[in-house]
Amino acid sequence: MTRPVVGVIANTHLAENKYPAQLAGERNLRAVAEVAGALPLMFASVPEITDIPTLLATVDGVLLTGGRANVHPARFNMEPHAGHEPYDERRDALALALIEAAVARGVPVFGLCRGFQEMAVAFGCSLHHEIRDLPGRMNHRMPRLENGEVHPDPTVVFADRHDVTLVPGGAFARILGRETIRVNSLHGQGILEPGKRVVVEGVAEDGTIEAIRIADAPGFALGVQWHAEYEAKSNWINRALFQAFGDALSAHRKAA
Repeated sequence: MTRPVVGVIANTHLAENKYPAQLAGERNLRAVAEVAGALPLMFASVPEITDIPTLLATVDGVLLTGGRANVHPARFNMEPHAGHEPYDERRDALALALIEAAVARGVPVFGLCRGFQEMAVAFGCSLHHEIRDLPGRMNHRMPRLENGEVHPDPTVVFADRHDVTLVPGGAFARILGRETIRVNSLHGQGILEPGKRVVVEGVAEDGTIEAIRIADAPGFALGVQWHAEYEAKSNWINRALFQAFGDALSAHRKAA
């Protein structure tokens, strides 16, 4: 029997600052292959060349990866600001339409960091440009050196930074078997006001929303604000989430 296939969304990237390319982090691909037990199939976040119906007829699930670009504020009725760039409006256009179509069809969807924010916006949430600027919030951005450069050690960058309290009896609490977990944190934007179908299932100690599910979705439709692809084999939290995603993929493939 062949393995399920997961469409992994790519990010716009300029190779050598001159050649347009599409890029997906290898950790995402390995998490899909080695933990979810599926074949990762990267697809372009370019609306004019990625046909959503054909994509959803091809894959058994969709992984919405993280990315450096923020979701454009026009998508949630706010004004853009140069200080919050870069934006990736082509990915916004494709991802938001894809999420709605996938959820409606019961195709499993798992969103990580930017992908979590895309799921939120697709179902009516607004985002804050810099969640750390809100009173009482911690700095959720990745650690940097004193000179402003990103810390060179991935174990520091992706280290667990804060606790998340899960809703008792919710989807995440059932998957993980507990109501408090500790996760990494590498994001600027965050959910400001949840949309009607966005069920908040996990909240950081400073009040930042960290885990969501889409209400009335016929299939797996979960998102996490942290990077669950990091150490997905050895980190028990991230492993459990990708295994649950894998189970949903297999079930969807059998039902198709």
